[in-house]
Amino acid sequence: MAYQDLQQFAEILEKRGLLKRIKTKVSPVLEITEIVDRVVKKNGPALLFENVENSSFPVLINTFASMERMQLALARENLGEISKELLNCFNYDFSGCFWDKLKMLPHLKKMFSYFPQKVKQGVCQEVVEKDNPSLQKLPILHCWPQDGGRYITLPLVFTQDPDTGKRNVGMYRLQVHDEKTLGLHWHEQKDGAMHYKKYCQKNERMPVAIALGGDPATIYAATAPLPLGIDEMLFAGILRKKSVEMVKCQTIDLEVPANAEFILEGYVNPGEVRREGPFGDHTGYYSLAADYPVFHLQCLTHRKNALYPTTIVGRPPMEDCYLGKATERIFLPFLQFHLPEIVDINFPLEGVFNNCVLVTIKKNYPGQARKIINAFWGMGQLMFTKVIIVLDHYVNVQNISEVAWRVFNHIEPARSLVIQDGAVDTLVHSSPFSGYGSKIGIDATVPWLEEGQNRTWPEEIKMEEKIKQLVSKKWKSYDLKL
Repeated sequence: MAYQDLQQFAEILEKRGLLKRIKTKVSPVLEITEIVDRVVKKNGPALLFENVENSSFPVLINTFASMERMQLALARENLGEISKELLNCFNYDFSGCFWDKLKMLPHLKKMFSYFPQKVKQGVCQEVVEKDNPSLQKLPILHCWPQDGGRYITLPLVFTQDPDTGKRNVGMYRLQVHDEKTLGLHWHEQKDGAMHYKKYCQKNERMPVAIALGGDPATIYAATAPLPLGIDEMLFAGILRKKSVEMVKCQTIDLEVPANAEFILEGYVNPGEVRREGPFGDHTGYYSLAADYPVFHLQCLTHRKNALYPTTIVGRPPMEDCYLGKATERIFLPFLQFHLPEIVDINFPLEGVFNNCVLVTIKKNYPGQARKIINAFWGMGQLMFTKVIIVLDHYVNVQNISEVAWRVFNHIEPARSLVIQDGAVDTLVHSSPFSGYGSKIGIDATVPWLEEGQNRTWPEEIKMEEKIKQLVSKKWKSYDLKL
């Protein structure tokens, strides 16, 4: 099922008892954050705050904060299904004969049906404010006490490569400087920042559009770690199994989702920066203040009955953890395509998706765990991973207790550790420099003789299966109250 928009998804959540309306008047300054933090930590529902101080728009939050809601958002009972669909879409072979190529046509026809479709009108432009647009009318949250101000936290930021015309959609936090300007917090490795560098080199003003809302698959697509050049709106169309309708902005030459709730149109001047931050981040710590580009608002459009979608981040688990877990499941087969020895991966929530990854492999030769470690550090956003732990295929990588037991017993520091300097995520506050520091790989597989293990490796303690079955059969007779 392709949801038409975020409001339709919210209606379905409410019908299933997965959304709670809050009618009590609340403040967007700290109060909503404290409410949502308590709710998400107890696996609570999505929340719709209908009475927010100083704004006529209700706030929708905690929308994706469970695996059940993520599966609903992407309309799949198992998120692993998406991987197979994606591999089918991108794994075409045109090397065969003419008749083989003809057989591909139905697949290509379906693929083309997923491309974004331009329309003349969209509900995101039911209300158009060009003369004196202001951010003050939006219920933008001030999330944590030491934040530098109010932040838009769930934006779809649309930019375009000035040389190729290719679109990028990223999710970058936006600090409100005043009613007309926002701080654009994009890290230098992000596509949006790369587009900005090109505009700076040309000394040209960069058009930027910011969409708030859209159908849930489109929102998720802005967070996905796609390869450079893959259009997030095409990816959203594949997820939806239906194209995303796009409408041209009122004042700039960019297209945005026609069914979004709000659209902010504006520009970034080359070389203009302003202090942004601090910000209570998904690491559970404040990221420090720094200089970032400034977005200038020149037009605000929205639906007549718009919802303001947002999220909060902080010490996990938070809503963003479930978006990250969806990515883990969806993109695992792509890792396995390149590295077929991988059995499973787990990004522990405590590692906030850049500090730690656990991976199990089917080990076939000495040094294979080190191959995985180095491959990960050379692969897309995995290059930022500060700790990579590799284990044997039979380990349940989703069981942190079992992982810890294996790691603590298996490693020999002089042999098992790989330490390397390189790029780390900008949010890693422990590195000596912003964006650059050391990373560690841990080979926690059972070592082979060729890897320096001269002693006999002991067998793991296991009970005989027949005894286990016997005890299970007699269990009630023991009368143990466990």
